[in-house]
Amino acid sequence: MVRIKTVSGEDVGRGAAAEHIKRVALRLFAERGVDGVTVRDIAAAAGQKNHGAVSYHFGSKEALVRAVVQDGAVELERLRNTMLDALEADGGPHCIRDVISVLIRSVMALPGEHYVRFITMFGMTHRDLMLDAIDPEWNRAYGRCLDHLRRLLPQLSPGLQNQRFVFMGASLSAILSARERALADRSRSHPMWSAPESLDHFVQMLAAMLEAPVGLSDEAVRQLNMSGRGSPHPLGLVG
Repeated sequence: MVRIKTVSGEDVGRGAAAEHIKRVALRLFAERGVDGVTVRDIAAAAGQKNHGAVSYHFGSKEALVRAVVQDGAVELERLRNTMLDALEADGGPHCIRDVISVLIRSVMALPGEHYVRFITMFGMTHRDLMLDAIDPEWNRAYGRCLDHLRRLLPQLSPGLQNQRFVFMGASLSAILSARERALADRSRSHPMWSAPESLDHFVQMLAAMLEAPVGLSDEAVRQLNMSGRGSPHPLGLVG
């Protein structure tokens, strides 16, 4: 006999409270950084009278941070894989802009408006913890994007490709963070950041950066090829 476990109203309530705490924590982490926020801050902002709510639902602040990282990472991985699957089913990606569009549009499709700033800042201030919190399975789609870019950039050596991928990742994180920060400011309008054409221009700019001719001496190229061996590690989940 198969016993079906039912979910009680109390379990649903606990789950909803935990999700609310994560959303509030994400906003505070994006605004102040992980070190600038206490569990008491999170509980108060979440409307929890009991300041031990974070410990009750997650055990510790670090566990809460890991949960926030995981939520965004899993969703970003799903979005990118879905977009790549559609392109590959049609014989693509056909050009560099196709791949970069996946990298950017997937971030734009994330729910909420705080994850990019959070993960970018977190990667700079707590890189070891971020890398430990991220399951490699959650970053495979980014690797798929890089594999397509390598195929579409045959004129560049692997070392030069890898260095440009690092530049691309840093640009993705920085510019998308700046966009998110601006749009989170409701005190005034931000026509440049809100215009769809700005994202199209960003795609074009990154493509031009990757495709730019190499204006370096043979010795400089040799040195870059030596230093750029291996696979580039993204600065964060965004890029």
